[in-house]
Amino acid sequence: QVQLVESGGGLVQAGGSLRLSCAASGRTFSAYSMGWFRQAPGKEREFVAAITWSGASRYYADSVKGRGAISRDNAKSTVYLQMSSLKPEDTAVYYCAAGAITNSPGDYRYWGPGTQVTVSS
Repeated sequence: QVQLVESGGGLVQAGGSLRLSCAASGRTFSAYSMGWFRQAPGKEREFVAAITWSGASRYYADSVKGRGAISRDNAKSTVYLQMSSLKPEDTAVYYCAAGAITNSPGDYRYWGPGTQVTVSS
């Protein structure tokens, strides 16, 4: 069982950056592949990035490629999403998820409650 809690969201200006964190509880964090998703009001949940349990492989949605960086620190049971060159269209609730290495939200077993990111123009 894994519990996930995101933090680091907030209001930023377009062109700015932030780092989201996802703290996990449980013994087996390092065994889980992790993903970041986002969801804007009225829109479907969208894949952002994913990382394998070892951190050796990382995947990004085209929308954030070159601007997003996913990483993890298994010793701290934490996964991160660094976002730069933020755009208003990045505005969404950002969720971390565990248990898959796909771009499909339904494939992930565990989810955090989300953290709001708002990018002003």
